[in-house]
Amino acid sequence: MGRRRAKREASQKNKTIVPMDIQFTCPICNQEKSCKVKMDRRRNTATISCRICLKDFQTDINMLSEPIDVYNDWVDSCNATN
Repeated sequence: MGRRRAKREASQKNKTIVPMDIQFTCPICNQEKSCKVKMDRRRNTATISCRICLKDFQTDINMLSEPIDVYNDWVDSCNATN
């Protein structure tokens, strides 16, 4: 009786890490990548502003906050007012 062949495992591919965006679509004027987030970790505040319609939003942050969190807070506050 013959011996069975060992099966080879497929090589694992490295996953590329994609950096998170800091420019987002404005929820008011719907321009793509017109809103930029500036985070001031010393003062624990973040500001997001649109360069097209000149609207801005400021919120408190903590050490774990990311720019996407600030954008989501802005979208939530826009939805709450409508």
